[in-house]
Amino acid sequence: MTQHPKLLSPIELRGLTLRNRIVFGAHTNNMSDMGLPGPRTAAYLLERALGGAAMIVAEPMPVHRTGVLTRGNFLHSTDEVIPHFRKVTEPVKEAGAAILQQLYHVGAHGDSDLSFAPHWSPSGHASYHDSDGSHRMTGAEIEELIDAHVAAAVRCRKAGFQGVEVWAAYHSLLDQFWTPWSNTRDDQWGGSLVNRTRFSRTIIERIRRACGEDFIIGLAVSTSDAHDVTLSVENLLEIIALHDATGHVDYVTCGHGGYLDFERLMPTFLFAEKLTAPVTEQIRGVVKHAKVTSEAHVRTPENAEAIIASGQADLVSIVRGQIADPHLARKTMEGRAEDVRGCISCNQMCWGRRSRDYWISCLINPSAGREWEWGGDRFTTAEAPKSVLVVGAGPAGLEAARAAAERGHRVEIAEAAPQVGGQFRLAGMQPRRAQILDLLDWYERQFAKLGVALRLNTFLDADDIAAHPAEVVILATGSLPDPEARQRWLPSAGPLPGLENGRVWAPEEVMRREAGLGDTVIVLDEGGNWRGVGTAWMLAEQGKRVVIVTPDPCVGKEVARTSADGPARARLARLGARFVTEHVVSRWHGNGATVRSLLTGDEETIPASGLVVATTNVAFDPFPEGFGDKTVYRIGDCAAPRQAPYAFHEGRKVALQI
Repeated sequence: MTQHPKLLSPIELRGLTLRNRIVFGAHTNNMSDMGLPGPRTAAYLLERALGGAAMIVAEPMPVHRTGVLTRGNFLHSTDEVIPHFRKVTEPVKEAGAAILQQLYHVGAHGDSDLSFAPHWSPSGHASYHDSDGSHRMTGAEIEELIDAHVAAAVRCRKAGFQGVEVWAAYHSLLDQFWTPWSNTRDDQWGGSLVNRTRFSRTIIERIRRACGEDFIIGLAVSTSDAHDVTLSVENLLEIIALHDATGHVDYVTCGHGGYLDFERLMPTFLFAEKLTAPVTEQIRGVVKHAKVTSEAHVRTPENAEAIIASGQADLVSIVRGQIADPHLARKTMEGRAEDVRGCISCNQMCWGRRSRDYWISCLINPSAGREWEWGGDRFTTAEAPKSVLVVGAGPAGLEAARAAAERGHRVEIAEAAPQVGGQFRLAGMQPRRAQILDLLDWYERQFAKLGVALRLNTFLDADDIAAHPAEVVILATGSLPDPEARQRWLPSAGPLPGLENGRVWAPEEVMRREAGLGDTVIVLDEGGNWRGVGTAWMLAEQGKRVVIVTPDPCVGKEVARTSADGPARARLARLGARFVTEHVVSRWHGNGATVRSLLTGDEETIPASGLVVATTNVAFDPFPEGFGDKTVYRIGDCAAPRQAPYAFHEGRKVALQI
């Protein structure tokens, strides 16, 4: 008996039966090769089809030259893409999944660096993606974009897609027409609700006429209450009902946030789960024909089953959850939901890489984006199983041990601490980051199933390693805080001036409850990431007066790539934290710090009872280069201190090499 009967039940769309209710929804994976889908794109989508997803909505296709938004967008307005997409669609369908493609245009919110074209919009308003304005479309240009949507849909059908998803979410072009604030036209495309929806209704009607009655047409919308100028839920329901009445729309998928509140669009752990379920429940109440898909932080099979079982939606779109574990659906179907590697809602390598215009990956699943070269999130048995000793159970060691065991090697992992996780466990103790602790529990469950020998409270020195019978040694001993607290932006200062005055702590010591900090704490955050920001947040929640000093122009600069920086700063500010940006600590006095402006050189002394120094760590590798005839690998922070995704990546990579 499955624990997810509603989620795993089939459903019909336009005569096509989907094997369950799990959708791998549209998202920009940025994997095109010179505008064409290649092996990276094909293997990425196929892996989720092999993993059991019922329907896959491929990366958004810009329909027009004025809608190009990323370096990795597919070529628009050309049949050149058709044979390349056939190499994507046919294997996905053979694996049992339906496949559609999303069609999009961002309207005012374009990116001139990539499109080198004006942003076309209903009324010429400003972009919320870059700092440019937009071009108010003429009537002829509106017709041109309608034709562009239809032509793109026809190409999709020729390429083997079974339908398209018309994008009207996040205050994109169609949403801009719907919204009175962004549509101030006084012609047939503006004013009344009928006029404001004419553009989208015409696109959908003409796609139906051009692509036939057996072609699935979805409509993507979103909801947000961050600004009163965007559509209210009541407005959105009226618009959806109007489109549903045509009988052309087969499903409506509802996301969260948009260009005006981007931090909600791909919500991190700072936000609640199942964000759009209350709205999709209302959408189900107004549609007569269309099925309804809930997305936005539907992270787990349990989330998904709850939404379907309670009648809040007909389908669920799980995107980051299936990036983190592409076999989420199959494991659930097999009654193994506990084996699903849960997304930790960090955005660090999915949106974090996309935000810098790279192809996406995943912090905890390093095969994401590398399926074509690593064989997916599956493992081939090693030709000659070996005995492997992994030293250190942080992210690198955990993944190396698990992946090596998956390949049939005999694995032992030794950890000096009483628990697995290393610094990553400390990160999981920061506010709202307990999903990391869930992941560490998952590793221990996998070790038990794979027969990995986990030795906690086991410190191994060089002699112990040399005497161990393992043929392969993987050193994953991590890194330590710099004992001299050197600052990158005081390169000539050497150790922190005044370090000898004491009461200087590393974030790791704070998270382990080893630091005696007093009531007022300065956090020197050179990294601009969660190591400093999360530690400051925890201290502020404890009631301490926190002053964050950073050489960056804003607190949480590196967190910005995940879209969590704004909400994090807002929470810190509400907790009374003071931000001192573009400053370094020129001297610690034991009861306060003198900080220096990087802009003017002016100095200020800030009283404090403790100083927390989040500067660059140093590798912990006290071992000789080799251990006789053993094969030795060094991975993760003991090779070079970096952030967690590179440790997971190296753990997986070394396991594939053994």
